[in-house]
Amino acid sequence: MELGDFIKKVSEQYEDAEDVEFKPETEYKKLEQWSSITALSIIAMIDEEYSISIKGNDIQNSNTLEELYKVCQSK
Repeated sequence: MELGDFIKKVSEQYEDAEDVEFKPETEYKKLEQWSSITALSIIAMIDEEYSISIKGNDIQNSNTLEELYKVCQSK
């Protein structure tokens, strides 16, 4: 799993976010397009693409995409 690929896959879970630049330091839950559906989509994508199970708490406890990536790496 590579950070750049991870960020690209997470960005694909957002609707109407073509104008957003996703970077490691992006605070993904503060984006206007963030919703509970987005959170569920990210959890499902991580499970499907990387066979890693994360929980809502993992999303809640990470602020940036890089922090979420590190959570996934630790599992």
